[in-house]
Amino acid sequence: MSRASKLTLAGTSLFAVGTVIMVHFQQKMEKEAMHQGVVRDMEQQRIKKERQLDFDMQKALEEEYKRGQTVRESAEEVPGKGLPDR
Repeated sequence: MSRASKLTLAGTSLFAVGTVIMVHFQQKMEKEAMHQGVVRDMEQQRIKKERQLDFDMQKALEEEYKRGQTVRESAEEVPGKGLPDR
């Protein structure tokens, strides 16, 4: 084989190996990025669930307080008092 053909073979072989290695690392990076997306989604779902539980607890407390209190909707319902004249 001539020197030029040996250099061409070596060059194309190095290029092919480099390309395979580059693609391999790129796939690893994409896989890690996708996994981070799953982790982030799970964290968001956990936070959403916590907020919903807090909301439900506050709603239950509100209902409990409303049962124990008498709340009037407006000043018209207060006996002996009416709306102020303007």
